[in-house]
Amino acid sequence: MDMELELSGEMARLHLPEGVDRRLQALLDKQDRGEPLTEDEQVEAEGLVELADLLSLLRLRASRAAG
Repeated sequence: MDMELELSGEMARLHLPEGVDRRLQALLDKQDRGEPLTEDEQVEAEGLVELADLLSLLRLRASRAAG
């Protein structure tokens, strides 16, 4: 699936909301402590990582487009 987005300066400020970022960090910290994630937690963590990666990619493209 291809998407076309207009990249504006505001895109460079995209980030996970604080509560979502805290949840992702809590899941990753749990995993780092050697505690297994439940199946639901694993799916949630994978989705949040994908979202964080997408936002990072959009920020990078927006900064390149602006510069």
